[in-house]
Amino acid sequence: MGDFIPGLPEDLARECLVRLGFDQLPAARRVSRGWKAEVESPFHHRLRRPRPLLALAQARPPLADSGPARKYAAAAGYSYRLVLHDPGAGTWTPLPPLPGGGGGLPLFCQLAAVGEGPSTKLVVLGGWDPETWAPTAAVHVYDFLAGVWRRGADMPPPRRSFFACAAVGSRVFVAGGHDVEKNALRSAAAYDAEADAWAALPDMARERDEARGVRAGGGRFVALGGYSTEGQGRFAGSAEAFDPSTWSWGPVRERVIEDGACPRTCCAAAAGNGMMYMLDAGRVMARDAEDGGAWRTVARVPEDGRAAATEVAAIGEGRVAVVGSACHGAEQAVYVLSHGDATAPSWTRAAAPPEFTGHVQAACCVQI
Repeated sequence: MGDFIPGLPEDLARECLVRLGFDQLPAARRVSRGWKAEVESPFHHRLRRPRPLLALAQARPPLADSGPARKYAAAAGYSYRLVLHDPGAGTWTPLPPLPGGGGGLPLFCQLAAVGEGPSTKLVVLGGWDPETWAPTAAVHVYDFLAGVWRRGADMPPPRRSFFACAAVGSRVFVAGGHDVEKNALRSAAAYDAEADAWAALPDMARERDEARGVRAGGGRFVALGGYSTEGQGRFAGSAEAFDPSTWSWGPVRERVIEDGACPRTCCAAAAGNGMMYMLDAGRVMARDAEDGGAWRTVARVPEDGRAAATEVAAIGEGRVAVVGSACHGAEQAVYVLSHGDATAPSWTRAAAPPEFTGHVQAACCVQI
């Protein structure tokens, strides 16, 4: 270990490696066996004090008139890519494209992050093929240490769109959505990224198309809102929670959100402590999902992000990221709300280069 970094004591060498950015870890692993063992070790993970990053499925800058994506650009106008934003450092980093994904990310795909430290993985699930607009069951897993994508096991049938999705512990849960015939679904499944295997869950009590998946206290997965086949577009405010320890769904809870409210802008606190957030009429609202208390206003979204807020994600204790813009079609920005029991809520707008102001169709928090 004496030549860990030539000329430096071991403790100082470790301090240097701790300061490497997540995008530099793949290269660090290839320097030597010692570096590889170090950056993969739990001890290194503890020293790094993992910080929350925001993973975004974001529209690319305007496409050129020619090139491999021209056909898609003509059909849809947008091609999406994965971007990681570090709110603390203010950096924006595009991830490598999906293998074979010349048209960009699947439209309306879902994002979830599992693991922590050396084992962190970002999972991209489902969506529509950007060339054909056909729903896909594809799963792709990004390994932050290796800096590479691998193809995961496909989602089990039926092929679904607009499903609830969230990471809870080591698994990614999916539930509801609709099949290729537009029938709302009750079925659900869980994906283990390490084992690359799916497990079927019992059916939910209700059909839930366009439901939102959130993580709840006690390691439970919640399918929130959605609507039935017959109630096309009429959102219900109920929710169902799946408990992996009993492998069963709990009773349906009514009016978790207001009937008619789209659950897209709901998320759970990053700490998994039972708190839930949502956007409503330009406000960030919060409630304790465990005791069924009333929603309360935490803060109003800044005016230049209030008109078209599209995503919300909890990124740490007392911190919520909102993606929005001043009007539909305008450049989007990330606003981070910090709040706590002893501090007044405050907003920070993330400065972004023009190439990172495109429309965001999905977001999740990644701890690296």
